Order: sequence, then structure tokens, then C-alpha cells
Amino acid sequence: MSVARSDRVAVRSGEDLLHLRQMVRQWAVDIGFGLLDQTRIVTAASELGRNMVDFAGGGVVRLEELADLGRRGLRLTFEDHGPGIPDVELALRDGYSTGSGLGLGLGGARRLMNEFSIASKVGSGTTVAITRWR
Repeated sequence: MSVARSDRVAVRSGEDLLHLRQMVRQWAVDIGFGLLDQTRIVTAASELGRNMVDFAGGGVVRLEELADLGRRGLRLTFEDHGPGIPDVELALRDGYSTGSGLGLGLGGARRLMNEFSIASKVGSGTTVAITRWR
């Protein structure tokens, strides 16, 4: 697998989230994703970006256009240095929320994408990587 292009964007506010969503949609269009997949990718990015702002005070998102055996994909990696997630499995369950949300963010993002990975350490932060292939 190779990375055809990459970029990074800091996400610390609602305005940054808007910029991230626009950037992710444009990358998805450029890679050739249809409208449904564009919506899936942008929704997952929005959920993870919102979590990063609300629970960790922000972080950085890396966008990567992937090429692998004739297929193209988009990988988004969300990295923060917040408090971390004490119980990742619990946090992935629908309905679980430490805030006032519906508790669909992490699990919803996982369902919307083809690949999902999460690493979190209490006191050090969280990294979530999501990929969609076309």
C-alpha cells in the first residue's frame, strides 16, 4: 500500500470542524467516492472530530489518499493528547456516553468505514484511524 498524498489539519474548535468536514468531502470527491460514501466518510470524520474537541480539547487529523492493488482509499487519523479513554470497549458500545450525546460517535464511525482502529492510554491521549476504500 502506498500513500499518494497526505495533509494534516489542527482541529480545536467548531470552526476547525467545519473546515475539516469541507476538506474531507473534497478529498473524497477527488478520490472518486460516490455521494453515499462521501456522506459516510464526512459523518465519521465529524463524529470523531467532535469527540476530539469536546473530550480532549482538540488534536490533529492526518488525511491520506491510499493506493493498493488498483484500488484507492482515504485514511483519516485523529490524534489527541487528552485524558484518554479508560475502557475502549465500553466507549465503542452504542448508547454509552460520558457527555450529553447519544453515544453513537465511536461505534457509528466504526460502522461507517471499512477499517477502524483505536489506541488510547489514560493520561496520554487517543489515536483513531479510519479508512474507506472504493
